[in-house]
Amino acid sequence: MEISQNIELKQFTAGLRSGFPIFLGYLPVGLAFGILACDYGFTPLQAILASAFALSGVGQFVALTTLVLSESIVASVLASTIVNLRYILFSASLSPHLQGLKYRTLAWIGFTTTDESFAINSAEIRELRASPSSIIGVGTVGWLGWVLGTTGGTIGAQFLGDLSAFGIYFAMPAMYAALFIALASNRKQIYCGIGAGIIVLILYGLNLLGLGLETYWFTVITAIVAASLAVWIFPKEKNAKKGTDTPGNDVCGKVAKSTVEDDVQ
Repeated sequence: MEISQNIELKQFTAGLRSGFPIFLGYLPVGLAFGILACDYGFTPLQAILASAFALSGVGQFVALTTLVLSESIVASVLASTIVNLRYILFSASLSPHLQGLKYRTLAWIGFTTTDESFAINSAEIRELRASPSSIIGVGTVGWLGWVLGTTGGTIGAQFLGDLSAFGIYFAMPAMYAALFIALASNRKQIYCGIGAGIIVLILYGLNLLGLGLETYWFTVITAIVAASLAVWIFPKEKNAKKGTDTPGNDVCGKVAKSTVEDDVQ
């Protein structure tokens, strides 16, 4: 039992290390959200709780902006829900590798799953380095960075002026770019990323011509189109032919089967 707990602790610590770049990326973005929320009339406590219980990144900015502009809670919830629909796909992709875990563990993994943590966990699953404990570690350190960043933003809201002068709004795009460069490991992923960038530029160009599409739709449209094109152009993976690391294989369970006995029903 003690050996198993020590191994789980090491895997959790490894997850914290893997997720540390997310922590660093979330600090300035959380800072921006905290400042913006206070500027829009939220109390510091309300802003911090919003980040602690939501952890939806761009979804929080969309919800906040929609709430202020439309003064409608329904519109705010609907807009953020549409933007966050991608998390359903993320969770569905991870679920085959998390069979048998208790509901409270699955709930925390689901809650802390974001674009960035999903990218890192997916890469480690492909490399047979992931375990439930490491996945929890990645999500936890990301959550901590987001909440601490928001807290810092609420504290500094009365001292900072125009955030654009600090380039703080570029923090999240920069983090996405860094993750793409670090994790894109084959031709399909590289082409998919480049294609997504081209699609976004096209959408921006169409908006300049009068399309009038809200920018939060760019994420949804780009993800669907780029992923669909990638599947169509590259219908088969080499590793699928070998029968390794395909969606039906419980990679995470195989790696950590002997180390999560206390967490399995």
